[in-house]
Amino acid sequence: FISTASAYAKPARDYIISEGTSLVNPHWEYSREKIECENFLMEKYRFEGFPMTIIRPTYTYDERKVPLGVHGANGSFQVIKRMLEGKPVIIHGDGSSLWTMTHNSDFAKAFVGLIGNAHAIGEAFQITSDETLTWDQIYQCIADTLGVKLNAYHVASEFLASVGKQYDFEGGLLGDKSVSVVFDNSKLKRAVPQYLPSVSFREGVQRTINYILTHPDCQQLDPEFDAWCDKVIESLEEAKKKLGF
Repeated sequence: FISTASAYAKPARDYIISEGTSLVNPHWEYSREKIECENFLMEKYRFEGFPMTIIRPTYTYDERKVPLGVHGANGSFQVIKRMLEGKPVIIHGDGSSLWTMTHNSDFAKAFVGLIGNAHAIGEAFQITSDETLTWDQIYQCIADTLGVKLNAYHVASEFLASVGKQYDFEGGLLGDKSVSVVFDNSKLKRAVPQYLPSVSFREGVQRTINYILTHPDCQQLDPEFDAWCDKVIESLEEAKKKLGF
């Protein structure tokens, strides 16, 4: 069963996350529903011997979408377009919280290693990269790949959750990406000793951007989100002026 690493406790009680970390997320219904599914399957395993394995991936991406913290309903390309145009790009918080991006090819290695694995029955495993980056580093890496200067605009996650309800930033940020995490993959590596994530974010996002820029079908514009970003930034700048800054 594919669950999610966003099911782990929010706010985090420890930034080191393992499969033993408690599951509770008051901010995101998506995560709570995944937790309910996990509990159902665990009960079936314990009382009926139903063979199951739970997988908790973190942010896993492929060549079709650049993984970001703040984007609109149509995906991430509008943010890429803003970068290319030199416009300010919203980054949640102060950009220093820690996160892990996992390339789908690395996820596949671990996933295949768990299929038919007797040590995986009745167990939960998180599948993530071993690389930990700040969100500022993530966005800077994307800008570097595009060959442009990053015009970062930091906005508090709580504010984004309040003014971006149409994008469910309470769930996606307060319930997930705004919380610093470092994933411990020791349990996975004991069950799948050959698992060694090999695609760095810099390499993976290079593949993704190259693909997107050569495939127009992946370049889905989102003028509504673009206007929303401008409005948020203009409002905060106006507030600074009113306060004399």
